[in-house]
Formats: sequence, structure tokens, C-alpha cells
Amino acid sequence: MTQLDTDVLIIGAGLSGIGAAVHLKKQCPGKTYRIYEAREAIGGTWDLFRYPGIRSDSDMHTLGFNFKPWTEAKAIADGPSIRKYVNDTADEYGIRPNIRFNTKIVAADWSDADQLWRVTSEDVKTGEQSVTKARFLFMCGGYYRYDQGYRPEFPNEAAYQGKIVHPQHWPEDLDYSGKKVVVIGSGATAMTLVPAMTDKAAHVTMLQRSPTYVVSRPAVDGLANFLRSVLPDQWAYTMIRWRNVLFQQFFFRQTRKNPQKARERLLGMVREELGPDYDVEKHFTPTYNPWEQRLCLVPDADLFTALKSGKASVETDHIERFTEKGILLKSGKELEADIIVTATGLNLVFMNGVNVTMDGVKVDPGRLLNYKGVMLSNVPNLAVTFGYTNASWTLKADLTSEYVCRLLSLMDEKGATSAMPYLAAFPNETEPFVDFSSGYFQRVMDQFPRQHTEAPWKLHQNYFTDRKNLRELPIEDGVMKFHVPAAAGAAKPVMQAAE
Repeated sequence: MTQLDTDVLIIGAGLSGIGAAVHLKKQCPGKTYRIYEAREAIGGTWDLFRYPGIRSDSDMHTLGFNFKPWTEAKAIADGPSIRKYVNDTADEYGIRPNIRFNTKIVAADWSDADQLWRVTSEDVKTGEQSVTKARFLFMCGGYYRYDQGYRPEFPNEAAYQGKIVHPQHWPEDLDYSGKKVVVIGSGATAMTLVPAMTDKAAHVTMLQRSPTYVVSRPAVDGLANFLRSVLPDQWAYTMIRWRNVLFQQFFFRQTRKNPQKARERLLGMVREELGPDYDVEKHFTPTYNPWEQRLCLVPDADLFTALKSGKASVETDHIERFTEKGILLKSGKELEADIIVTATGLNLVFMNGVNVTMDGVKVDPGRLLNYKGVMLSNVPNLAVTFGYTNASWTLKADLTSEYVCRLLSLMDEKGATSAMPYLAAFPNETEPFVDFSSGYFQRVMDQFPRQHTEAPWKLHQNYFTDRKNLRELPIEDGVMKFHVPAAAGAAKPVMQAAE
């Protein structure tokens, strides 16, 4: 049998990848692993994004790992604090020596004969390629392209005399002191940038085509800090984590159950913040129901404070074209700007943009079914971490890692060299991977796997359901098939795809 270079190859050294490595060390201590990271630092998203005010829009008691308490005072943390948390975790558990930085995975081919993945990686500095033989491939590199954010072309852009910046590629030397800034967008990034840039800018305008639901909550969790002062860190962390998970799930269910009531409540809170004279109907009332797109969290009402101070404003309109001095709107109004920030979103990508094949045949995720939100139909020894859209990413990442560890342990018990969710025939009726109307999802849903209406091919987007499915239910469910070399002559399922 071909010699392995490592048992498990993990893509990405961000929250998901570092968490996966720790779970492996804790639950599968006999397994070897490597982490390949295309950048030269740990942290993923939290090392890549360096724009002013960069922060989480989830509380750190749920965005943090289940095994490592968050002990900082602020529960809604800034980017540098999260980056330090991920780095501290890597060092505490001895993960860093197993990371190969500046190493981008470009292709992975499953060999059925050898029962392993041949993974082609590239040194991003030299371009030199090499092949790593791994039994299991664990994709933990997130869901968007790191090299390029989503950036539409605007009419007459070349005429603009100022500077255009995308938040994903923020220049270190950008000086916006005393400048007029227009931020195009209405998502979490825009709502972070607008109040953060008012510290130096002459004025910041958030230009949006349509509004987003916005909710404010305190950056500091008083109860969490109190409990940590009287209880061991892990006890306090676990208690607050459960409180927040229960609240998140309750709020999401109630929102879906009675969207009109949730809508009225969310808009009512905005009116309380901005007062009766502000045009909440125009600037903060979306056309869709809550949680059809992700809600935007603003800590300590910082966005509303900036708007009330006059240092920032919102324009809800469409762009007619760029001008020499700024942006001409459809209404005829011109917004002058020294700097335009295109907070226009992300370019999503599934399986980290890796060209995945099986014995040379390309794997097209759009023609496969999701399995438990972790694996793909008829693809052996491959797992993909994809967090929640309606809760904190790491809640699902932790469960995914735990499931992979359970699967690896069961494979060892059986003497199996591979395991895959077997689908005999692709169903006629399927649904998109995620029921989410945000443009950055809709643009690429054909590149993501499909889901069915029934388990185990359904993506639940529910922590408690996933907790039961991934942590408690037997892995041997009649769907998961194992290849055991000793079972000579045993029939092996072959890859099935949609017609």
C-alpha cells in the first residue's frame, strides 16, 4: 500500500482549521495531521481583514471554540483580539509546528486503488508545486475567495479623481483624515466602517441600494464578566455560551414563525435609537423578512450614535454613474467623495476553490448532495466546514470537527481505509444549499451542493438538531459506507451524479 505523508490534511489556519486540529489532537491523538495555509499567518478572516473597526458580528461566547473560554471583557470583539485568540489557541495546543504557511492547495485527486488523496500544493512565493498523500482531506478554509472580494464595475468609474478602496484589500497607509468618504454597501462591513471612520473623516456617507435589518446590543456582556469573577473560566463560558445559543435559536424560530411581528420589533428599536424625525421607513426598512438575509449587529449602537452626531449619514438610492468628484445618484443628487469604499461583498467559493477529482474525474459539488452539512454524496474521506448563516460560525465548525473525529475513530475500529455517504440515485427534487436571499449567496449557489428535504441530506441550520445528528446519533446510519481492504470481493459503490 502506498505510504501516507499524513493521516489528515487540513486546509486553512483560521478559526475552523485551528479548531479542527485541536479536536483531532484531543479525540484522535494517534492521528498525524498537517495544516496548509496559503497566507503567512494564522487567523484566516481575522488576519486578512484590516479595515478600520474590523470586528465580529457574533458574540465571542459562541464564535469562540467550545474548548477554550473567551476571557476578554468585550463579547463583541475587534479583529486584533480575535486574531490573538486564534493564535493563542494554536500555541496552547502545539498546533503551529504542524502548519505549512504560504502553501496553497490547487488540486486534490482521490485514488480509489490506493485509498488516499493526492493533494497538489503550490508555494505561493516560488510557484513550486509538490504532492502530499493524505488519507482524509478536511477543508476548513471558509467560504469566500481571499484573493478577490466582490467588486462590481460602476458606470463612468474612470472619470472619478479620488481613491477607490475595497475593504478586503485595505491599504495600510490610507489616510482618511479630514476626507469625505462614501461607503457603498449596507452589510456588516459597511456598518462597521461608517462609525469607525468618523473618528478622522470629515464626513462618512453610507450609500445603499436597499436597507438591511440592524440591531444593537452591548459590546460588553455584564453577566459573563460577573460569572467569570466568581466561577472558573470554563464554567462561566459554558453557561453564557448556552444562554446565547438558546437565545439565538429562540429568536430565529420566532422570527420565522411570525416575521411581521419580528419586523415591527426590529424597526421599533431603530426608531427608539434615531428618534421620530429620522426616516426609518426609507433607510432602515428592508423589503424582505428578517433572517431571509443576515441581520447586522452594531455594538453599543455605534452606527446610530454616528448618525445622530451628524458625522455620518445614510443615502438610499441607486448609482447613476461616477463623476470626477464622486457619485451621481438616480435621484439627481451628487455625493462628493475624496475616498469611495466599495463594501460590496464577498466572492463565495465552495471547497476553497480546489480542483477536486476522483480518479481524474472532476467532482462538481452542484451535482452532489450535502450530507449532514459535513460531507458530499459519493465522495470518500472528505469533509467541508461550513458554519451557520443564522448563528455563529464556530458552533457548526466545532460540531463538524467532532463528527470527523468520530468518523475517523470508527474507521480505525473497522479497519476501514475510506468512508463515504452513499447515494444510489440523485433525487428529482432538491433545494439550494442555503435558503438565503443575499446576493453573494445567490450569485454562486449553482457551485454549491444541493440538499434534500429529508435527513441525512438536509442542511438544518439548527444547532440543536446538528448537535444530535453529529455528536449523538450513530455514524452507521445505512448511508455511510466503509471500504475495508480485508473484505475481499466486497462490492464497492461508485460515484453517482445528477443526470
